[in-house]
Amino acid sequence: MPTLLEQNQLDGHQHELIPAKSEVPFSCDGCKELGFGPCYRCPETNCNYIVHPECHIPLPTLSSHQFFEGCYFQFHKESPTGPGTRICDICASDIHGFSYQCSDSKHDLHPHCANLPLAFSLPDSDTNIYLRERIRSRCLKCNSKKRSSDRVQGLSYVSSDGNLCYHVACLNEAHVENWRNGHLTPDVNANGESSRSLELQNLVPNQVARPRRSRAMRRLRWLFKFIKVVVSALFGDHITLVSTLFSFFQN
Repeated sequence: MPTLLEQNQLDGHQHELIPAKSEVPFSCDGCKELGFGPCYRCPETNCNYIVHPECHIPLPTLSSHQFFEGCYFQFHKESPTGPGTRICDICASDIHGFSYQCSDSKHDLHPHCANLPLAFSLPDSDTNIYLRERIRSRCLKCNSKKRSSDRVQGLSYVSSDGNLCYHVACLNEAHVENWRNGHLTPDVNANGESSRSLELQNLVPNQVARPRRSRAMRRLRWLFKFIKVVVSALFGDHITLVSTLFSFFQN
């Protein structure tokens, strides 16, 4: 059974980190990727060290992963071949910091991506959502089955009927875009608890016009719910979906 790696063994950071919840995006000091919500941060006033929960005290090895059978993943503080020379096989982004690399060097995973949920249910529905390697429908953001012509395409979240699909990479990009456009703002729910409002208009398919028929309106409602659940799972936080398209249901 692999043991946990101590944080000061990874990068020399000496202060004990505490669990926290970031209300603004942060750059993870472990994997160097953007993070949101749950994190571990240094409590010292003059220290801004912050990491994803998965980068806090990672396992030195991953013995298996459903999508990479037969791979024995070993943790690396940085890519053995240098920053930006490897690509995460789940989110299709470059590796710049902490990662897991397969012993045969064919596959690489960000610690956060390696722990993404493989499946979950859509609330108030018999629809399930699955992480998939092969998809039969186009991603509803980029309107394509393939992310690019590169070898690494990444994985996608797909509804059980196969009609709703988003590349993990597209969800990551949309979240960053919304933050840069000022759509990620602190909010307070009915219980007074802190949460974030997220406007995800750039995740709604471009071809979706103002629905006038009840069937189209129902489908759009399910689309919003699908987006909310998938993004919440991806970023490990409760996210409220806010969009001007909700006015469709109020008029």
